[in-house]
Amino acid sequence: MTDLRKPARAAGVIILLNGTSSSGKTSLVRALQEALDVPLLDAGIDKFLWMLPKRYLTPPLWDDVLGRATEAGLTGQRLMSGMHHAIAALAQAGNHVVADHVLVDARWVDECARLFCSLPAYFVAVRCPLDVLEQREQQRQDRTLGQARAQFDLVHAHGVYDLEVDTSLAGPETCAQQVVALLRSGPPPAAFRLLAASAQW
Repeated sequence: MTDLRKPARAAGVIILLNGTSSSGKTSLVRALQEALDVPLLDAGIDKFLWMLPKRYLTPPLWDDVLGRATEAGLTGQRLMSGMHHAIAALAQAGNHVVADHVLVDARWVDECARLFCSLPAYFVAVRCPLDVLEQREQQRQDRTLGQARAQFDLVHAHGVYDLEVDTSLAGPETCAQQVVALLRSGPPPAAFRLLAASAQW
């Protein structure tokens, strides 16, 4: 059981949500912030992308960030590493953090494992069938078509989680309650420790 009301000096809880574009991560972040009665900081990937100057969010500079959907340029690599370190620092300062991510690069998984393995950090898969993802992409009109398909086989390749939710079977509030149940009565987090033990650094 994880006590979210720890003393001020204790490390905060991290909930890292990993899934493809359009898998429902953002909605789940919001539902978790509403479901928990402690402040849960949103430190997800979009928050960091929007820190960039606007010119980096469109081609050609976007190609050096995450323009190919499955790999990052030098700017993107630095930004993702900064995100991982910032999440760890927030938790070490006693903040509870939820962050959505698209872990298409094995190096990002390894870095998260190294930084989070000694913290109360839960790793949650946000899954959704490909046909549903592609339908959502069409409906949203704010995503490049094909992102979900390009990321689908990469994002969960490491295969180790503390919890998996399927947003095609349950809405964000129900998925959030599954995460809350894990925090309140489930086993302690283990995924990042397992990944750290097997990582090649």
